[in-house]
Amino acid sequence: MKKRSDGAGVLLQSVMRGIFNKQGKDVLKIDLRGLENRITDYFVICHGTSVTQVDSICDSVEDIVNKEAGEKPIHIEGLKNCFWVLIDYGNVIVHIFLDQYRNFYSLESLWADAPAEVMEDAVSK
Repeated sequence: MKKRSDGAGVLLQSVMRGIFNKQGKDVLKIDLRGLENRITDYFVICHGTSVTQVDSICDSVEDIVNKEAGEKPIHIEGLKNCFWVLIDYGNVIVHIFLDQYRNFYSLESLWADAPAEVMEDAVSK
């Protein structure tokens, strides 16, 4: 798998702006760098309250990351139904759920031994 070694900070900030631009809910950043056999450096997890909002969050993340960080996703999965969309940027993977699917899969609990940080929208405060 191709990992991008530089720009993780700018990439993460751009991802957050994209999520908060469309009012993504309960945004969580999980730092996986301390774990062996990790597939990425960071997970960013959030949810929307409708498939339309999930789709809008995805579009916003893609647009803002492309403009600010100059990055395009390596892979996107889940756009057909927008219940759980994964956007893979190599060292950052973004998970955007429909709220009930986030609760069902509880992805955060699978990585409970990694440090997690609840992210807040600094722009709207």
